[in-house]
Amino acid sequence: MITGIDALAFAGPAGYLDMSDLACARGVDPAKYLNGLGQRRMAIATPCEDTVTMAVDAGARALAGFDVDPAEIGTLIVGTETGVDHSKPVAVYVHELLKLDQRCRTFETKHACYGAMAGLTASMDWIASGRARGRKALVIASDIARYGLNTPGEPTQGAGAVAMIVSEKPRLLGIDPSRIGDYTRQVMDFWRPLYSKYAFADGHYSIQCYLDALVGARADAVGECVDLLDSLAACLYHVPFVKMAFKAHQRQLEIEHGGVVSRDHNESWQVLKDSYQRLVAPWLSLNADIGNIYTGSLFLTLIDLLRQQASALAGREVSLFSYGSGCGATFCIGRIIDGAERWRGALDPSAQLQARRRLSIDEYEALVHASETSDSLEALDPASFGLHGGVYYTGTRDHCRQYTHA
Repeated sequence: MITGIDALAFAGPAGYLDMSDLACARGVDPAKYLNGLGQRRMAIATPCEDTVTMAVDAGARALAGFDVDPAEIGTLIVGTETGVDHSKPVAVYVHELLKLDQRCRTFETKHACYGAMAGLTASMDWIASGRARGRKALVIASDIARYGLNTPGEPTQGAGAVAMIVSEKPRLLGIDPSRIGDYTRQVMDFWRPLYSKYAFADGHYSIQCYLDALVGARADAVGECVDLLDSLAACLYHVPFVKMAFKAHQRQLEIEHGGVVSRDHNESWQVLKDSYQRLVAPWLSLNADIGNIYTGSLFLTLIDLLRQQASALAGREVSLFSYGSGCGATFCIGRIIDGAERWRGALDPSAQLQARRRLSIDEYEALVHASETSDSLEALDPASFGLHGGVYYTGTRDHCRQYTHA
């Protein structure tokens, strides 16, 4: 049975920060962010926009945009590393707010940026086992990447959610269960202790862990294959920042060439650049405009690919690599479904992104400070942040989070 992704939708905050504005405010050459990291903008959430509200928005868009009856959903999984409670899962809030059937399995998956891929493969197993009985799974990646003002990680922030509906007759991407590879190793490359709102990271070590996990998960999925890239239409990677995708693709090419690919070797370096431009770079524009959304970053690249080339690449295979610090990873092969281009309007978030408001540095910094205490405030007014027409977090009363349609 080839199960896979039947629907996709993105939802994110109403505001963004331009990276050139951040660079100017921090006394940094804008090229460091624009070229060095590959980022143009990063989505910034207000205190009323949290992991729950973005997940609900993305889930609603996926259900409505792809004509899926909420009663068809038999499993709901939210992958997140920025949940709102140490015990209560984000999925239960989302289940209620989307008005899903009570005969539905719900849970939250946490493994840094790997949570949504864990949810995707778990839902595929649920369908293959026969437990689905014709129903579908809703898997949502929802996160807010925060690193604090004037920190090294500040330019790699972002926020957003990607919702995926998984079925046994997918309309967008089929995933081959015989070519899914996994990798796990306990490392301290990125973590967020219970007492901290911000993550801690060993940046250079984390990049090395990511690349080691790519090697291991790929080997588990396709063995010692040395000509995989020639057969693929695209390579999709977890993207904490856009230039990480280049480093990942470089490692894949090194696996196939059996040696180091570097600037010192002109011929191999040109092969790398050509391969990257063909298989990777065209699908990174959403990541560059939204920023790091942790669990959803890989699936942003899939949305970008499908909105651009679903028709031209119908029937072609693509690779997907998901990495979560700590660490866990999956490498798999999918095939773009014939007819996927019919759903471009439903999955393309261009209208959402064009409607966002560009924040000034003062506005951005005020939102950061406001978010630091928002979990304990009794009342928050979405209108005070210019928000309307959605579900928003409105404060915590009697230790219970409140969500309101505004």
